[in-house]
Amino acid sequence: METSENELKELVKQKYSEIALQDREKNVASCCGSGCCSTEVYDIMSDDYATLDGYNPDADLALGCGLPTLFAQIKPGDTVIDLGSGAGNDCFVARSQTGETGKVIGVDFSDAMLEKARLNAEKLKLNNIEFRYGDIEKIPVSAGVADVVVSNCVLNLVPNKKKVIAEIFRVLKPSGHFSISDIVLNGELPDKIQKTAEMYAGCISGAIQKDEFLNLIKDAGFEAITIQKEKIISVPYDILSAYLSVAEIEEFKNSGTGIYSVTVFARKPGCCTPGSGCC
Repeated sequence: METSENELKELVKQKYSEIALQDREKNVASCCGSGCCSTEVYDIMSDDYATLDGYNPDADLALGCGLPTLFAQIKPGDTVIDLGSGAGNDCFVARSQTGETGKVIGVDFSDAMLEKARLNAEKLKLNNIEFRYGDIEKIPVSAGVADVVVSNCVLNLVPNKKKVIAEIFRVLKPSGHFSISDIVLNGELPDKIQKTAEMYAGCISGAIQKDEFLNLIKDAGFEAITIQKEKIISVPYDILSAYLSVAEIEEFKNSGTGIYSVTVFARKPGCCTPGSGCC
């Protein structure tokens, strides 16, 4: 029986509320903290934030698959929105770039994550960061507010990616831009992985084809679409073995299917056709 969009959202909400209480070591040894930990590797998806200004170890749950704030071209005074902000990791890095004259808004739909993020902000005594409860398919921000939108390994967890991308377009100012790190595919995943809810929460089975992802961005009206970084994700044998037989793993490894982390930049046009919602 196919899982509905609402069921998938509830699955993700429950899983990431649990992750908010896990230690970082467990998260980095799994797929987006999904709970299917590997003994083969320590770091499956996440990149190292430690050298970035504004980095706060308490906010780093190792749930990302890139460094979008490194590539986001954030300037002093900018208003930045982070979609799926978790414990606030990218928000605090963005705040170091916007400075005191800017504003950072984190959006998440896990109360446990929001509580953790707000506590982290209080410890840092930052008064121009706020964390809002919301579904990123309907971002709780007015149109044309953001100079920059960032997101790290979140869109693959959303059933309706087209709606999220349209929402990003809506909340950006004309000439505003986004930098998003996410998981995409080149080729088809085995059915057992595609249909496994745990691997959806683990950022794998919710990913779409790379070309489809880029086309959704183009069709939403964005321009200057650029892949800023790309790396291949190798899912360890001991995680795959929880879902596939030995023969199925070998077939998958030899299929040519690639799982990638990509960081994508795109800009909202500065002037659009009437009725487009841009100007």
